[in-house]
Amino acid sequence: MEPDLFTAAAEERQEKDPTGSPLAVRMRPRTIDEVVGQQHLLKPGSPLRRLVGAGSGGPAGPSSVILWGPPGTGKTTLAYVVSKATDKRFVELSAITAGVKEVRAVIDGARRATGGYGKETVLFLDEIHRFSKAQQDSLLPAVENRWVTLVAATTENPYFSVISPLLSRSLLLTLEPLTDDDVRGLLKRALTDERGLRSAVALPEDTEEHLLRIAGGDARRALTALEAAAGAALDKGESEIGLQTLEEVVDRAAVKYDRDGDQHYDVASALIKSIRGSDVDAALHYLARMIEAGEDPRFIARRLMISASEDIGLADPNALPIAVAAAQAVAMIGFPEAALTLSHATIALALAPKSNSATTAIGAALEDVRGGLAGQVPPHLRDGHYKGAAKLGHAQGYVYPHDLPEGIAEQQYAPDTVRDREYYAPTRHGAEARYADAVEWTRKHLGRRRS
Repeated sequence: MEPDLFTAAAEERQEKDPTGSPLAVRMRPRTIDEVVGQQHLLKPGSPLRRLVGAGSGGPAGPSSVILWGPPGTGKTTLAYVVSKATDKRFVELSAITAGVKEVRAVIDGARRATGGYGKETVLFLDEIHRFSKAQQDSLLPAVENRWVTLVAATTENPYFSVISPLLSRSLLLTLEPLTDDDVRGLLKRALTDERGLRSAVALPEDTEEHLLRIAGGDARRALTALEAAAGAALDKGESEIGLQTLEEVVDRAAVKYDRDGDQHYDVASALIKSIRGSDVDAALHYLARMIEAGEDPRFIARRLMISASEDIGLADPNALPIAVAAAQAVAMIGFPEAALTLSHATIALALAPKSNSATTAIGAALEDVRGGLAGQVPPHLRDGHYKGAAKLGHAQGYVYPHDLPEGIAEQQYAPDTVRDREYYAPTRHGAEARYADAVEWTRKHLGRRRS
């Protein structure tokens, strides 16, 4: 069976019975000029304009386009507009339900149509990040030979989720979240348009503002909530959508966080950077987003343990034990109580004095080792516990520090290649001040720094 098409018959059915489809579908723009937001992609001469123009005798558009953006920003809408504006056969597949078999069927159909001087084919592939590498590979010949014009959509970072050969053959277009003004204009159109609510109800300003907060830049979410609230208001015999009615039908705003996508990394990064910046309130905000989205608490705890060493280190030696204890507690108790433990650790780390000296110290040492400065261990430090070691000069001349009054011996420990390197550069933040004094004293008594 051939994949779904945006056919004239389907459009005619929708026009005859506009109430049979969800409001978000009914209000889908019919032309590129009706598209809300994304003006940076719709300027004259832009790739999308060229793609639309190619169907009416304009210059050829790109052979493959990847649309990357959050949900509800218009990826499917733009694909639909292309289907309406061009004179090309339009086929839609979803990577959730389709596989290589369906892709090959579309490609074979496109080759037959092109070879028989029929219409060229635009293939819209939604959720392309759900395709495996092998499935994405199956698209390459069609894209490279221009058997189809591929318009693929993804909510995940394509540099992580789309194979390099396909990415290099495609034009990547980034869609931005809609602004409140964009969504507001869409809501006003939906309230009055014949395809929408036909002025059946009004939307007071306070309800509109709450609806905008719920939407969070997602047009589909805004229209879905509007449709539900309008239905509830009409069932009550009310002529406008009250704030209480909206709150009744929309229990809570869905958190804009996909724990399987790139926002997983973005929000986690923001949490750690807020802790590093000592902004406890921002850190708690991102922690709450991760918790509310159902993030694995063990993942959060692991990030906190890393932060304790990476950004705090010896400025507060208690930071790492707190983070480790939190990780152990989280593993034992799980959510919802683990939220308290993670909050405890996040606050402690955000407010702790900061030092990245442990991070820079090991980074500098690793750089030297990777650069080939891994010299020979000094003979007096080598193992002398096996037969024949003394004949090799191993462990000869080693001074046992505990035999000396101050517990430190002036002798060489590092290989000759890095003898004068000083990797650890302590700050004087918090408790690390005492380590700064200690390292200065020890280097002096090791003969590496003159008094």
